[in-house]
Amino acid sequence: MKKIEIFDTTLRDGEQAPGATMTVKEKLELAKSLESLNVDVIEAGFPIASPGDFEGVKIIAETIKGRTVAALARATRGDIECAAKALENAEKPRIHTFIATSPVHMEYKLRMDKETVVKKAVEAVKFAKTFVEDVEFSAEDAGRSELPFLYEIFEKVIDAGATIINVPDTVGYKTPKEFGEFIKSIKENVRNIKKVKISVHCHDDLGLAVANSLAAIENGADQIECTINGIGERAGNASLEEITMILKTRQDLYKDFYTDIKIGQIYNISKKVESLSGFDIAKNKAIVGKNAFLHESGIHQDGVLKERSTYEIIKPEDIGRMDDNIVLGKHSGRHAFRVKLEKMGYLLEKEELENMYQNFLEICDRLKQVKEEDIRGLLEGGRDTFEEGYKLLYINVTSGNQIPNAVIKLEKEGEVYIESAVGDGPIDATYKAINRIINVEATLLDYTIKATSETKETLGEARVRVKGEKHNYIGIGASTDIIEASAKAYLNAVNKILREEK
Repeated sequence: MKKIEIFDTTLRDGEQAPGATMTVKEKLELAKSLESLNVDVIEAGFPIASPGDFEGVKIIAETIKGRTVAALARATRGDIECAAKALENAEKPRIHTFIATSPVHMEYKLRMDKETVVKKAVEAVKFAKTFVEDVEFSAEDAGRSELPFLYEIFEKVIDAGATIINVPDTVGYKTPKEFGEFIKSIKENVRNIKKVKISVHCHDDLGLAVANSLAAIENGADQIECTINGIGERAGNASLEEITMILKTRQDLYKDFYTDIKIGQIYNISKKVESLSGFDIAKNKAIVGKNAFLHESGIHQDGVLKERSTYEIIKPEDIGRMDDNIVLGKHSGRHAFRVKLEKMGYLLEKEELENMYQNFLEICDRLKQVKEEDIRGLLEGGRDTFEEGYKLLYINVTSGNQIPNAVIKLEKEGEVYIESAVGDGPIDATYKAINRIINVEATLLDYTIKATSETKETLGEARVRVKGEKHNYIGIGASTDIIEASAKAYLNAVNKILREEK
């Protein structure tokens, strides 16, 4: 069987999705989850893009062991030097350099002729090889490039030392039949192609990213570039969970291929990416969506009750979706709570675990039953409560047909601050009161509130996107009271601004 390597670019291309942003700490947390998921390559970021991107790649490169850590760089000396510096302490570093090769990109974006593009590509690969042994070269917009030109540029960068050739369908233009033949043609016509691995990076503009990736595998691709939940630029990327589960489920068709992905961790990392990126998973999303294993039709319910395989081709527990019939309550001890969190993919340090347990007990006093999704909402909304920063001690809001007024009490490093404010509504008043205490540049860009589960007794999870002076930040808060949840979410985002931009 042939191993298909999984190159995860959630931290780079995934974070480029409009509105998606992660702090350095959040990127490291997700990188550790990707390491545990057993991906082969973690593309940690684009170091030249910003100091935050550089720092994220650097910390991930220093921390992750046993996985290749890649950094993206344009075909310029400055980008490559920056990527190399960020990767200098990586156990298995890879510089991923690229230049556009399609006629439209060369004419209008690069304003270069073919000869110049080839020259730049070869120089970039040779320069990258002076820093690392493992160099990946991407022909941006290969899907709309002329094949004879791709043959030429690939041959020359392979001669220059490239170890991986990436063929991106950058704008999701190809159909599966086309793309499969495209990869086959490159494999048959590039003179020295056997010296390298062939990678593909498919976008989902026409909803074909996964299908195109599979067509590439069938025609000789060795590596698939993808993201958790398929997040990424525009319509996103090929979805890691869909590709790996198709290869696993349809072994009758793909008996010659396998991946090393630990599929039992798919659901938990999917939910983590949803929280950290701020991108909600569609209910009908394949594999990880809320409705993926629900059956409402009487015919379907009858079939599943008699034999699950009548309507379920994947067992939910195979990807880590746990049976929620067992719930935790106020009589559950720390050990049961810790074991539950570990099964959900959360490995907390002792101090953080104790803080989360106390938050859990507080919620237990308000809810009769605390389900898995309630715990997940509590975790994602309360991860910052034990860290240095402002903490919510008290909130009181009056609304109705009167002018909304909010009174807020915050604490930081033993100091207590109290403020009140009026606003256009209870949330606006709450945020204005917080702003009076914390003097920080923060503009609310987006606000959503949802129930963590569909039962009457549940948590409300608030999520905000806030613009700081330099970047956007996601804040999450959870409570049985939606105003309190909203205050915690805003405070969560503001604390991130203070930590990242101070």
